[in-house]
Amino acid sequence: MIHIRDFAGKHVHFIGIGGISMSGLAEILLERGYRVSGSDLRQSGLTARLKSKGATVYQGHNAHNIREADLIVYTAAVKDDNPELMEAKKQNIPYMSRATLLGQIMETFRFSIGVAGAHGKTTTTSMLSIMMNHAGLDPTILVGGELDEIGGNVQIGQSEYFITEACEYMDSFLKFNPYMAIILNIDKDHLDYFKDMNQIYDSFVNFANLVPKSGYVIGCGDDPLVARLMEEVNCSAISYGIDHPCHWLAHDIVYDKEGHSSFSVENNGRNLGQYTLKVPGKHNIYNALASIAACDIIGIPSDSMQEALLHYGGTHRRFEVKGKTCNQAVIIDDYAHHPTEIKATIRAALNYPHNRIWCIFQPHTYTRTKKLFQDFTEAFHGVDFLILADIYAAREKNTGDISSEMLAEAIAQKDLNCTYIPGFSLITDYVREHAKPGDLIITMGAGNIYEIGNALLQ
Repeated sequence: MIHIRDFAGKHVHFIGIGGISMSGLAEILLERGYRVSGSDLRQSGLTARLKSKGATVYQGHNAHNIREADLIVYTAAVKDDNPELMEAKKQNIPYMSRATLLGQIMETFRFSIGVAGAHGKTTTTSMLSIMMNHAGLDPTILVGGELDEIGGNVQIGQSEYFITEACEYMDSFLKFNPYMAIILNIDKDHLDYFKDMNQIYDSFVNFANLVPKSGYVIGCGDDPLVARLMEEVNCSAISYGIDHPCHWLAHDIVYDKEGHSSFSVENNGRNLGQYTLKVPGKHNIYNALASIAACDIIGIPSDSMQEALLHYGGTHRRFEVKGKTCNQAVIIDDYAHHPTEIKATIRAALNYPHNRIWCIFQPHTYTRTKKLFQDFTEAFHGVDFLILADIYAAREKNTGDISSEMLAEAIAQKDLNCTYIPGFSLITDYVREHAKPGDLIITMGAGNIYEIGNALLQ
């Protein structure tokens, strides 16, 4: 098996280098003295950052891009017909997946933490990062979003601590080497890969059992599948929750006028005081509890954790308040693209000051829209006006058997004010004409739907 350590100082080429995880891994290798190049379909702030640090970045995929490369790293989205991957195979250049590289990098740290779950990985990883930085632990961090406090999506630390998101798609996280695994929830998703919930559950169990006996699995005891998983691990299992008996509990929860929570934390009868969050929603209390439990194991004092969370303002595209339009409607952008995430975001929005709630939703991938169609029709209760944009294809091709128009018709049959509007410019014009002062306008989805919010603010 090839290993990244065997290529020290050599030329590593990343196919899809502009991805949020790939760019972070490329920056880690640059810091460690590797020569780095990569390609992507489009340039971005992430690729510009890599260029400034010495990487060579090509726009578009071309067999000529991999000349002189000693090792190729590719993402799960790269298909067998990619010209660079085909050329690597033709030239017998060694290649490995992004997940394999990430797992091998985790091996180089004494304490690697993998944050897994269908929802909440980026926020929990960010909270954990902020708390460990505040305690002076200087971890290396890979986060699946842009976090202002670390200046982006990656931080190169100088300690034995490493924090990363652990995604289940394509069983990627089974290539990781966690000393501590945090499992937030288990839900049906990525059904273009997983055939059913049993396979998804088994994948999470296998991930949890990558943790050595000396390590820890931290899991949400309020999630029935996670609670079941906690009985199957071979190391210390630490539970957290709100509604069921757990090792870590949040109680006496109150919300301020913007939906931000304050709550007391208890660990096996030990009172750790009151915590206050600057991000809204019950789901973020769960994310905070997971982070608190992990930091307590590491040895971070309660007062340090309280201070850090008080200053955590959220990650980009996670209930991010972008500003107000010229007629004083508030624009919020959120990455939610799964029915469970949509419900959590809407619950948070209902506690936020508003006149009426608009949601402009861009479904993400044809497979997810089709497989979770019924769940999507029931996910938007509480919204006054729902607009559906066209499906964001991502890695998929349109098969013609599912569309946003079909989903809008099904949602409208449930007595929700739902409209399909093709094209961002038409959506922008419609909302600009009909939104009123005090309205809350949420652009929602994992694609490029945030562009509508930006247009409304101009």
